[in-house]
Amino acid sequence: MLTDPFFYAMAVPAVVLMGLAKGGFAGVGAIAMPLLALAISPVKAAAILLPILILQDVVGVWAFRRSWDRGVLALMIPTAGIGILLGYLLAAQVSATVVLGVLGAISIVFALHRLWLMRGGGVRAPKDAPPALGAALGVAAGFTSQIAHAGQPPFQMWVLPKNLAPPVLVGTTAIFFATVNWLKVPAYLALGQFTRENLMTAAVLAPVAVVSTLAGVWLVRRIRPDRFYLAIYILMILVGGQLLWEALTA
Repeated sequence: MLTDPFFYAMAVPAVVLMGLAKGGFAGVGAIAMPLLALAISPVKAAAILLPILILQDVVGVWAFRRSWDRGVLALMIPTAGIGILLGYLLAAQVSATVVLGVLGAISIVFALHRLWLMRGGGVRAPKDAPPALGAALGVAAGFTSQIAHAGQPPFQMWVLPKNLAPPVLVGTTAIFFATVNWLKVPAYLALGQFTRENLMTAAVLAPVAVVSTLAGVWLVRRIRPDRFYLAIYILMILVGGQLLWEALTA
């Protein structure tokens, strides 16, 4: 098990934010990977977080197992698999420095996208967009999920214009990302990242994620999230910038 105090100084807040995201503060969990990458390699960070994400997915999938859109999943899950493969090939063929730079760039773009959405902006596919665009966004969702566990923006660009009923939207999202997370397992196995050390570290952090998820469910009904989101996304830009700087100056 990892014992570095600096790692846990980054990991505990990261996992807390992942839990809060699952509990209702959508999007804030995307900072978990950049935070962990300040302490350890991004591939190792992703491998530690993946079992925790799979554990968290169980609740969402069970709760919405009867509410999902077959057409969205039939198009986006196979194409997300292609994106996951591309992310795996990147991590397998290039140095950790390149992966760090890609993670930093994805983090900055993700946070800027979220801040833009908070101000009423947004890019969405037209409601009658061709399936080829949905397939491309599926690949993008799989790739960014494999590298940074941050596949939401491409997925939402395709799904939100369809105006699905709220339970169907939540259920489709839960099932999509639960499936994507399982599809990532072979890639991390092939990268040799499901080591005993990584799995034990994930097991130590898992209770933090569960408690944080329950806290998120309780807090989301009691506080105004505007300033919280703003602070998280600004922090994500700063952390992403630091990762990008480390990659460029390595």
